[in-house]
Amino acid sequence: MYIKEHLIYVLFLVTFSSFSQEKFYTSFNIPANLTKNANAVIRYSDMKIALESSSEMVVTEKRIVTVLNKQGNNAVDAFVHYDDNVKIKELEVHVYNDFGAQINRIKKNDFKDVSAVDGGTLYSDSRVKYLEYTPVAYPYTIEFICQTVTKNTAFIPSFSPVSESFVSVENSEYSIVYPQTLDVRKKEKNIDSFQIEKEETSGQIVYKAKNIEAYKPEEYGPAFFNMAPKVLFATKQFTLEGFYAEVDDWETFGKWMYNDLISDTHDLPETTIATVTNLVKDETDSIEKAKIIYQYVQDKVRYISVQVGIGGWKPFKASEVDKLGYGDCKALTNYTMALLKAVNVPSNYSVVYAGSTQRCLEKDFASVQGNHVILSIPNNENTVWLECTSQKLPFGFIGDFTDDRDVLVITPDGGKIQHTKKYATKENIQQTTGSCILSASGGIKVKVNVLSQGIQYDDKYWLETETERDLDTYYKKRWKYINSLSVNKINISNDKNAITFIEEVDFEAANYSKIVGNRMLLPLNVLNRNTHIPDRYRERKQPLIIKRGFEDRDEVEINLPSGYAVEALPKNIVINNKFGSYEAKFTIKDAATIIYNRTFIVNDGEYLKEDYEPFRLFYKEVTKHDNVKVALITKS
Repeated sequence: MYIKEHLIYVLFLVTFSSFSQEKFYTSFNIPANLTKNANAVIRYSDMKIALESSSEMVVTEKRIVTVLNKQGNNAVDAFVHYDDNVKIKELEVHVYNDFGAQINRIKKNDFKDVSAVDGGTLYSDSRVKYLEYTPVAYPYTIEFICQTVTKNTAFIPSFSPVSESFVSVENSEYSIVYPQTLDVRKKEKNIDSFQIEKEETSGQIVYKAKNIEAYKPEEYGPAFFNMAPKVLFATKQFTLEGFYAEVDDWETFGKWMYNDLISDTHDLPETTIATVTNLVKDETDSIEKAKIIYQYVQDKVRYISVQVGIGGWKPFKASEVDKLGYGDCKALTNYTMALLKAVNVPSNYSVVYAGSTQRCLEKDFASVQGNHVILSIPNNENTVWLECTSQKLPFGFIGDFTDDRDVLVITPDGGKIQHTKKYATKENIQQTTGSCILSASGGIKVKVNVLSQGIQYDDKYWLETETERDLDTYYKKRWKYINSLSVNKINISNDKNAITFIEEVDFEAANYSKIVGNRMLLPLNVLNRNTHIPDRYRERKQPLIIKRGFEDRDEVEINLPSGYAVEALPKNIVINNKFGSYEAKFTIKDAATIIYNRTFIVNDGEYLKEDYEPFRLFYKEVTKHDNVKVALITKS
């Protein structure tokens, strides 16, 4: 009866407020401050969470969004995931024109209904319904109405009045009702900086937000999720995929997850156990065994994508993956874990927020978090992290997808928060060595060797599998400052053991140098000019964040054409500051040869917003010096 009483109350509120909501259907009355920097405006959002018990939750949502331009279409967010545990009770969209007149109505059966799985049939019950709508004019307004009932109460939707940049909020409401038998926990983030009201009574929590202006990201600024207002919710008692849990902290959360979701899924066939045991029979070192198993997984299985929010959190059994040869991140990580267990190498299933933004799990708020799973292998103080969905990545290399962030490591003894590998500036190396032959007509022929490691390896390793045509396009874009570039030869070497990527490229270009009378103007930095200058802000609002540092080291030999000599070399350049350093040296090796040396280092770190302009000027100076020229003059 508890939930029915609240649903009656909800229906009353919806009926009572429907008249006042009509003003949100036209764009003419949007406050001016909410259109600034906005591609869309959330006119009205009302999310109601009704927790009937630890195994039943009803989510009712009504959202009215005015889309101002093409870039704002994504803010509509008219989709819903469902499966055997999530039932859609109501789903409808109303479309209004600029004047607030309804021009379309899309019912539940008119939504696109597709599998939430990218290939394969491992999770055939996981589906998503989404709105496919092409507007005839802007602005237009979408009213999205949805209600779902789920047996999973581990995923309580958070209060997130705004979920992306360039979207403002006029009104947003959120309420959660729950019986006294449930212990509800919450964590507020960035609430005090916005116009947000809170009411908390026995069995109910309500939040209301108004007048949130659109967030305009700034280059080298904080990630959106670190700036936006949000309230996370979780219950001590919840159900996930039919498994009941009571957790207070990450230790108990991890213990429950291991015992109920993971431990019974390592059922490898005896033939597979015999195969991998034979593969490692000559190895005694655990890490060397793990390398062999990792390669076995890469050769045997492939990754399929299951969209976030669906597909369950319990991984499929290792025997299923072994038979089918594919799986999502949970399935492949768990399969690798089972194989390592079969050869007596301990490893731990680990939950992470994947993506280049380095998002951490909330380490002081135990709840179902993350969007990806990786594997960790204890190795004294140097934990080895494995990305089990990739058939290309080297053993122990995770790159910018999961580096430098807090993750949940699940062990038989419970969960614990650990930090993944941080790639230090000195590890993110690009070493460029080149030789150039300059012709009397200003043309140039170049042979270059580029060695990359760390995050700079991550930037390039995928080139190994590109077609010759795509590589040709890539290198012309990479050296876009050289006109009429023609690539003659490409040789790529990917050393996965050393985690080193080597590119050998031969190319030529006519009219590289400009001839003026009896002089030739030669740009000395042939192979690695910085072309990036950070955006300028009249009034910077956000701190400066450099997520990953790097070090570029270049040495290029330039052979001059017969009949030309150096008129005067530029002065050597040295710049040092807290952001990094830059050094360029120009040396005459002999009458026909110039040696160009360059080192450019940028350090990662967090700095004050006042540091942004000096940082931008640092890049501007680097760009200026990277374009320095030497005058060659004909010999008399």
